[in-house]
Amino acid sequence: MNNKLSFEDTEIAFKHSSNTDLNRAYWLFRAINVNFLVKIGPPITNFFMKVGLPIKSLIKATIFKHFCGGETIDECNPTIKNLAVGGVGTILDYSVEGEDEESVFDNTRDEIIRTVIKASKDKAIPLTVFKVTGVGRFALLEKLDEGLKLNVDEQIEWQKVQDRVLAICEMAHSEGVPVMIDAEESWIQKTIDDLALNMMRFFNKERNIVYNTYQMYRHDKLASLINDFAVAEEEGFILGAKIVRGAYMEKERKRAEERGYTSPIQPDKASTDRDYNDALVFCVDHVDKIAFVAGTHNEESSRLLAELLNGKKVPHNHPHVYFSQLLGMSDNLSFNLADAKYNVAKYVPYGPIKAVLPYLFRRAQENTAIAGQMSRELGLIVKEKKRRGV
Repeated sequence: MNNKLSFEDTEIAFKHSSNTDLNRAYWLFRAINVNFLVKIGPPITNFFMKVGLPIKSLIKATIFKHFCGGETIDECNPTIKNLAVGGVGTILDYSVEGEDEESVFDNTRDEIIRTVIKASKDKAIPLTVFKVTGVGRFALLEKLDEGLKLNVDEQIEWQKVQDRVLAICEMAHSEGVPVMIDAEESWIQKTIDDLALNMMRFFNKERNIVYNTYQMYRHDKLASLINDFAVAEEEGFILGAKIVRGAYMEKERKRAEERGYTSPIQPDKASTDRDYNDALVFCVDHVDKIAFVAGTHNEESSRLLAELLNGKKVPHNHPHVYFSQLLGMSDNLSFNLADAKYNVAKYVPYGPIKAVLPYLFRRAQENTAIAGQMSRELGLIVKEKKRRGV
């Protein structure tokens, strides 16, 4: 057990935050804590932006500044440097969602490649990431998941999606920069899983380059992780795995109920927590052949992983192990883990404000849905404000 690791040390947790940052975070989390504001925020904001009211500057100075790095890669530089001072890496996350035009998919591919090139020149950016729906149409992936036959135009479209993913992974391989493929809704996930595993077959033979994401709030994903590891062992490549709890629970349950199929979501949070922690144990047990990123805001899971690594005498900075949190959240985990010399990297979303709004609203809604998360964040901020006397 690592007796030095504490998630209560707010001096370390907020060392990178100025008094102004701290006060902004305080008022922001107080606002998010009011569920009513989170629910009415999206329609009101979208209306204001549609009619041209000057709300963009307000958003950029508040919620966008707290949870995002900027509108471009270059605008993220101050955030990258600020995190690096505390020993925390950056994962540039181009967070444009809900597009369906081929030209936009090509632009997104090019932007993801720019993040890979940026990471290859900056040690403060140890990992990169993208979503397959950023480079391909959701409805096409859905059709593939259902096993439906594609027409000629759709076959050409699907080949373009695969080519875009291949181009990103090829660049990641040539530059030696790991790239994570994010998880998405269950009804397109099998296609994404197959694509990710194929990329690993190509690029993970000598070192970890491509990671797939396993959402443990699905009752079948611990088994998927174990099965994929068996495939990787048999075929001779390193499995790349990002382990998360998940981000689409309410949508998943609603769709399952509406369409009359069994929900893929765990029956309760305890089951999710159990599978998440079991996944960490499995990954640490096979750390020589699995490179994994533990994406979590859960203190118990973070402490468990630290203890597992210590118990197995795995170096804190082992290249196959990363902790990860989102920018603007759980700084008490990120910076205290980094202070104990574990590998830590934060997701730093960026992109045009209007395009990133769906991400920001989802983040706020997720936060209010996590029992105690906002109270915990607020409590730590208040503790640090008192310590500083601000």
